[in-house]
Amino acid sequence: MSTMDIHEILKYLPHRYPLLLVDKVISIEAEKNIVALKNVSINEPFFQGHFPHHPVMPGVLIVEALAQAAALLTLKTEGNTNKEDSVYYFVGIDGVRFKKPVMPGDQLILKVSIDRQIKGLWKYSARAEVDDQLVTEAKLMCTARSV
Repeated sequence: MSTMDIHEILKYLPHRYPLLLVDKVISIEAEKNIVALKNVSINEPFFQGHFPHHPVMPGVLIVEALAQAAALLTLKTEGNTNKEDSVYYFVGIDGVRFKKPVMPGDQLILKVSIDRQIKGLWKYSARAEVDDQLVTEAKLMCTARSV
């Protein structure tokens, strides 16, 4: 198992501010799983409109953070860094459930494991937690495509 700081994450993911949603990889085991972290700050641009009187991280961004963690896991498994001639697409989601809101000041822990890989399509089980409590869970599907 290994870790990744933000400098290494930037070598793998093409995302940049404000859509880079993984701050650190706590542990990663190629071909198996990843545990990553997103620090949720009141300075996030989406909090200005979602909702100013009661800021809540949009569920779609929690799912995007999980997909980015899944991409890191797959790219690290394949030994590929960010390439300008390909993009890692989020192509499907099943069974997404939002259990609790994510607020400014929370530390979002992203846990993703590979369920299977078939002909370039990767399937994962994913969950996001805050303070060891489940906030979101889903089954994700992603694939790499040439651009």
